[in-house]
Amino acid sequence: MCDKAEERGLGWRGWMPLPARQETKPLGPWLDLTHPIDEAMPRVPTFGPPKVKKLFCLPADPLTVTSFEMVVHTGTHVDAPCHFYSDGPSMEQVPLERWNGPGVVWRFDLPPNSLLEPEHLEAARPLLRPGDILALDTGSSPHINTPAYDAHPCLSLAAADWIVAKQVKLLACDFPTPDLPVHRRPPEGFTWPVHQRLLRDGVLICEHLRGPRPLAGKRVEFIFGALSITGSDGAPARVMAREIAE
Repeated sequence: MCDKAEERGLGWRGWMPLPARQETKPLGPWLDLTHPIDEAMPRVPTFGPPKVKKLFCLPADPLTVTSFEMVVHTGTHVDAPCHFYSDGPSMEQVPLERWNGPGVVWRFDLPPNSLLEPEHLEAARPLLRPGDILALDTGSSPHINTPAYDAHPCLSLAAADWIVAKQVKLLACDFPTPDLPVHRRPPEGFTWPVHQRLLRDGVLICEHLRGPRPLAGKRVEFIFGALSITGSDGAPARVMAREIAE
């Protein structure tokens, strides 16, 4: 367990209110936007690969049983506010309505190491609605475990503030992090400012989304099947989405 710091980690401002849930009309099948859990799944280099092994295996044993061990911020996963705010909720404390609902998928065709600014977001369609989930499609996910994946776009602080102001309840990225890529960070003193700006106001974050391109430019219904790990700052998530009528 982590002790609550007296001078660092405080400042979570609570969940922003959500509008009443509207009925949706599906227009297509559910798509799986999740990287499978295996040793090739995307991860930060400082996190080791998951360890998946068979404890028992048919036909030698009467049944098959698999165990796995992994860092919760590996592969397709979600971040809880306590990832950066010790006074914020952990995974099991996040209300269920924050993990599912309607939203949009926006496509951005940008050069490597680009910075997403408010003007990029303002020009994207379809328009956001208060309480939406926003998924970013930059074409990064097919390039996992390559230099191209590491040269992913990131958000400016102004873009993070824009997302909070638009009352987005969850931001999902098809790349490792909405903050600066690892190779562009200063050697000391990096504080993950975009994470902090989003999570402070209860905007949840999903990283390493896989293959959202078929849904780009559409209104979508999402399900983020995040594991309810007591006290955890994040969790693996099975992410599913389908097109809905506008």
